[in-house]
Amino acid sequence: MEGLFTIENLLTLGMLIMLQAVLGFDNLLYIIIESKRVEPDKQSKLRKTGIWMAVGFRLILLFLLLKLLSYFTEPLFTLAWQGVVEGSFNLRAVVVLLGGAFIIYTATKEIWHMMLLEEHADQEQSKKTSFGMALTLIVTMNVVFSFDSILSAMALTDNYVVMATAIIIGALLMVWLADTIADFLQRNRMYEILGLFILFIVGVMLISEGGHIAHLKFFGHEITQMSKATFYFVIVILVISEIVRGRYSNKLNRIKIAKTPKLSETLKEKA
Repeated sequence: MEGLFTIENLLTLGMLIMLQAVLGFDNLLYIIIESKRVEPDKQSKLRKTGIWMAVGFRLILLFLLLKLLSYFTEPLFTLAWQGVVEGSFNLRAVVVLLGGAFIIYTATKEIWHMMLLEEHADQEQSKKTSFGMALTLIVTMNVVFSFDSILSAMALTDNYVVMATAIIIGALLMVWLADTIADFLQRNRMYEILGLFILFIVGVMLISEGGHIAHLKFFGHEITQMSKATFYFVIVILVISEIVRGRYSNKLNRIKIAKTPKLSETLKEKA
């Protein structure tokens, strides 16, 4: 403990907190969207409970990765259909691939429900799930999101206390922001669609990451991992496009409203 509060460890802690905040964005978005499956009066409790339970599992996973890293990197099975599909899958690759596929499924299903406008309200009521089921999904998916942040943290330091402190502070930030972001999405439903498309891209990123870890090849072409820079660039473009679309739509509505009285007067004069 004497060497814990050194300048080096404090600087590392600062970097890890920023890392947790950046990498935790997609996790927080998933938690907010998943919490909408339960009754409104339970959503805030679900988000906070899910975050803190997920933190507990993340700390356990961090400890296991530090002690048993080889079990996560050794191959579990391989695919060797020469020239068609090849790959060597370890535990991390399997978890990340399954998590990415589940997120793509979740985002696609929610987007499809939103497209059925006349049925959307009924769908929102009928798809309500139990608190326990939603909590289980949130905690389980957090394990998928944990790999990235934990392995990135391990690249910066081997000090468990520093990494655990960063995880806990990151959780505090998530708890602080969760209700605010959820309320914003509730008031601005169009941004909920944007959130679902971002979640879809998160799933694609995880699929590419899992395929890269497994050295997965289809017809001789290896899966290339989507970089974090590319991911955040796409997110920024999506957000800017949505803002521009929203403002332009509002402008067209104002012009339409302004012209409507004049059009009515013209029709009356002609009559």
